[in-house]
Amino acid sequence: MRLPVVTFAVGAVLLLGAAGAGGASTATPAAQHSIVVVGNGSVSAVPDRAQVSFGVVTDAKTASAALRANATEMAKVIAALKGQGIAAADIRTDLVSLTTRYSPNGDAVVGYEATNSVSTTLRKLDRVGPTIDVAVGAGANQVAGPNLVRADATGLYRSALRAAIANARAKARTIAGASGLHIRRITDVSETSAAPAPTPLAAKAGTDTSTPVEPGTTQVEATVTVTFSVG
Repeated sequence: MRLPVVTFAVGAVLLLGAAGAGGASTATPAAQHSIVVVGNGSVSAVPDRAQVSFGVVTDAKTASAALRANATEMAKVIAALKGQGIAAADIRTDLVSLTTRYSPNGDAVVGYEATNSVSTTLRKLDRVGPTIDVAVGAGANQVAGPNLVRADATGLYRSALRAAIANARAKARTIAGASGLHIRRITDVSETSAAPAPTPLAAKAGTDTSTPVEPGTTQVEATVTVTFSVG
């Protein structure tokens, strides 16, 4: 009859130990406060590169005739670009396509349209206008660009990121000061960026005046979301 008493006593000690451990783990840690802000930074620079695309569109009654005519005209455009001092390695084919043209009611094939486009990066902005004129004069009937960029865009973007972090820190200090808090440290950062879209430029008929291209100023921008711990 004594064995159950011993077993019960041991069980009671184990339960009390478990209860004590549970009580120790329920302590609530000090609340962590944070401020999340969006920082913006930008760097201004004058573009020193221009990306331009030249296309040729031709129509014919048959698919093969459309492609042959297109190849002939594009060969002239490429030769004209090379004549401007652009190396073959800097001329890249972007698109070759062939589409069917139908009658207005869509019940008959009336011809085919072939498209070919090439792009190049010009390293001297004063050559952009003359190069566009030469390409159009050689047969290009589509022009896209120029997309004006900087050769050192990566370095400029990093500078913009540093400016964005500084902007975020200034915002956080203002918010913390108004709230009676103090900035401690950065606990999280995320960044986003978007490259500027190329600016379309319609092809124009050749004239005595070269197509004007003004480089202006480009903005390299960066945006970051920063979390600061405060106390």
